[in-house]
Amino acid sequence: EKKRFFLYCKLIILIKKWEPAMYLFKYILKRVALMLLTFFIIITICFVLVKLLPNLPAEQFGKDMDLIMRRRELLGYDLPIAQQYLRFLKYAFQGNFGIGETYKLGSEVWTVFTARLPYTMVLNLITILFSIPIGLMLGIFAALKKNKWQDHVISTGVMIFVSVPSFIYAFLVQYILYFKLGWASAIVDVNNGAWSWTFIKSAIPAVLSMSFGTIAGFARYTRAELTEVLTSEFMLLARTKGLTRAQATVRHAMRNSMVPIFPMILGEFISIMSGSLIIEQIFSIPGVGELYLGSIKAQPAPDYNFFMLLTIFYTFIGLAAGIVIDISYGIIDPRIRMGAK
Repeated sequence: EKKRFFLYCKLIILIKKWEPAMYLFKYILKRVALMLLTFFIIITICFVLVKLLPNLPAEQFGKDMDLIMRRRELLGYDLPIAQQYLRFLKYAFQGNFGIGETYKLGSEVWTVFTARLPYTMVLNLITILFSIPIGLMLGIFAALKKNKWQDHVISTGVMIFVSVPSFIYAFLVQYILYFKLGWASAIVDVNNGAWSWTFIKSAIPAVLSMSFGTIAGFARYTRAELTEVLTSEFMLLARTKGLTRAQATVRHAMRNSMVPIFPMILGEFISIMSGSLIIEQIFSIPGVGELYLGSIKAQPAPDYNFFMLLTIFYTFIGLAAGIVIDISYGIIDPRIRMGAK
């Protein structure tokens, strides 16, 4: 009887120990299922709306008419829309999204997309790595100097940089660094690939243009969170225990304020592939954003195959960033039990 009792107690302790992990696992499954459902609904709506638009006659493509006709037959353009959708999903899972019809005529959509993705990733990765430390330091400094002139200057600058669109910074950066000072090129050098030093060096103006708003966002969020933590009661208790203001800030305030800030940083890293539609266009960067705008502006009509692939891509990135942010709260702070009642 004693052995059974002790085994029962050990089982209860084990269940209690793994209870937060079980709640988190159930929460992740639930969120992933909801994300996939939302993703499916969005893609279905986009596909139906695209198919309601008229297709260009294959005769307009001249010498490429036979190629376009074969691809349209493969994807079931002459079938009812429900069968077209099923065939679209089948080939999409295989990485076959058709070929360009009005944009990049005759090119494989998936091949063009994968060739352009590295440029977008490198550009946004450099921007985030540059913006995070500067934004956090400005936010921390503003919180420590709350209601002083330093705080007012930083807060005013943050509001200005958040409010101004990134393409305005792009024109200003080009005007100052290229036209006035001659320190940089107006467009990036893509001759040696996305991971080359020449591309990274020539992309500095584009990185600066994208960084202003990101730095301002991090600074504003960090200041708000750290200011709230610094006025909490446990900070007063830490000071009464003999800790200096610097020790209490580093040991307690920073750790607690980073709980909501760090998930936002993770979300930014997940979103690095989403790119910047306008910045890539201004600096002639052959990335995903430039591809999206090019496929929409194609004449005589938008390229529906490119549009569907890029819509799937941007939708997935947005949903994935949101779910990673939510899940990371429970991983970063064990006190937050995601999914618990």
